[in-house]
Amino acid sequence: MTPLESPGILTTVLAFLLVLGPLVFIHELGHYLVGRWFGVKADVFSIGFGKELMGWTDKRGTRWKLSALPLGGYVQFAGDMNPASQPSPDWLALPAEERDRTFQAKPLWQRSLIVLAGPVTNLLFAVLILAGFTLGYGKVVVPPVVGEIQSGSAADRAGLELGDRIVSIRGKEVDSFLDVRLEVGQNPGEPLDLVVLRDSRQVELDVRAAVKVESDRFGNTQKIGFLGIGPKSFEIVRVGPVDAVVEGVKQTGSIITMMVNGIGQIISGKREVNELGGPIKIAKYSGEQLVSGWQSFVGFVALISINLGFINLLPIPVLDGGHLAFYAAEAVRRKPVGQRGQEWAFRTGLAFVMALMLFVTINDVASLKVFGG
Repeated sequence: MTPLESPGILTTVLAFLLVLGPLVFIHELGHYLVGRWFGVKADVFSIGFGKELMGWTDKRGTRWKLSALPLGGYVQFAGDMNPASQPSPDWLALPAEERDRTFQAKPLWQRSLIVLAGPVTNLLFAVLILAGFTLGYGKVVVPPVVGEIQSGSAADRAGLELGDRIVSIRGKEVDSFLDVRLEVGQNPGEPLDLVVLRDSRQVELDVRAAVKVESDRFGNTQKIGFLGIGPKSFEIVRVGPVDAVVEGVKQTGSIITMMVNGIGQIISGKREVNELGGPIKIAKYSGEQLVSGWQSFVGFVALISINLGFINLLPIPVLDGGHLAFYAAEAVRRKPVGQRGQEWAFRTGLAFVMALMLFVTINDVASLKVFGG
């Protein structure tokens, strides 16, 4: 298959903005709506950071604005001055009615829900997209029964036979051939500890996934695990809205599991660090998915929404998960974390996030040969 020419720079930038802008808005809208539900005043709702490009102030006094650096956003609630919401002299001096509308005045559980709402909204948005695809196109049902074995493949050498029903891989039970494909694909070169049902008895097979490099139509390559088997049968089943949502939740969970496994493999050295992606790589893939059709593009939006929700839940100060970690500590200690502890944690968290952003950007430039090197 001949690789297609990559989309132009304008298409790539447009696609990147069409992916990131709405997802940031949805994330911050989650914070905003739950905060408003609990009676907290929002001073600022910003898409992007830095200098304001345009904006307006609504009748509630919230400044809605678009800022110069479109790599995130924020909602600034009244009184939200530090992650553990410790009272300051200025806050204590506010009139009681105004103070009651600030973030700090709310009980711990409400503050936690306001913070949690952002990443959860991203995950729910992805679930709705995936559920919509399932509702519109049906659910693919593929029993984990072997119907094809490539000669000389890893499966052939391990003694897999036609009609074998795969019960588990790496100790994980499977009920679909799609589960088999996902588990094998995530573990190139790794032992799979395969258990199959053959003639009403379970058989354990010592098999290791082969390593295969796949290329997409744009020439992007990916290293995956490969067994060399195919399913015996499949069917597409029409489902109702409830089952579609359940399927969307399952698919979202599978993607999160895949992300966690991938990060673990990079940390352990089983995968190369150039598989990490930053803004440049996301922009590149956004453009490619946009020219591939609306289904591919919307599916990619769901994937990035899951990434955004998952990353923000990590317990790193400056992220939503870091705020939640402070609140968890406050719940255990029965008092907020000290100001000095907060400052050190946030400096460390900010340094880590900035270093990671710099690393993945350099990694993007190197792996995508942005400057032709």
